[in-house]
Amino acid sequence: MNKDQFAMSDNPYEKLQVPEDASFEQIKDARDALLAAHPGDERQRTEIEAAYDAILMDRLRQRQEGKIKVPERIRYAEQLNETAPAKPNPIANHPALQWWQQQLDTPNLRGITITSTVYAVLMAIGLAQANPDTLALVLSLGIGFNLVWLQRKEKRLGRAFSITLLALILGTVIAVGIYQLGLAGVFLNVDQLVGIGVFVAFWFTSNFLR
Repeated sequence: MNKDQFAMSDNPYEKLQVPEDASFEQIKDARDALLAAHPGDERQRTEIEAAYDAILMDRLRQRQEGKIKVPERIRYAEQLNETAPAKPNPIANHPALQWWQQQLDTPNLRGITITSTVYAVLMAIGLAQANPDTLALVLSLGIGFNLVWLQRKEKRLGRAFSITLLALILGTVIAVGIYQLGLAGVFLNVDQLVGIGVFVAFWFTSNFLR
């Protein structure tokens, strides 16, 4: 095709001198050959690139309509690559992790304020009195509050009881371990330390578990 024929043709396939069923490699080679044949003619080069882009857009349209299947390696104008689909994360999809995420809760400011105030007051009473009877009383009040607070979230009393019991045991075990390691100093006895550990565990479970 000479220069005049190229300029007169409106068909992008004819401009690149390729059949309409040409492969992508053939289209690309034809474009490169024509560009090499017109190294100093900017107008011709612009028309060649426009014809190339028009063919790619036509192929894309045909692919979307299901008329053709274009290989994934094809690069569109300006070497635009199709974004590869994200690979599934096996860790994120693990049943245990999904179960744990379902147990977590995001507290609001009002909820944190209420629970913090209640547990801080109970903890202060237990530390101030520093006797087993008072500690037993404030722990009972803390258990009751934690049960009610958790039960109102999911309306499942059995689940709320299990979480509260687990928090009670965990807080006690950690507190006793700290006391035995001598990390509490001389200012707190084991009962006071247990009270602190349990109320901290209650605070976490009531705020961050459903």
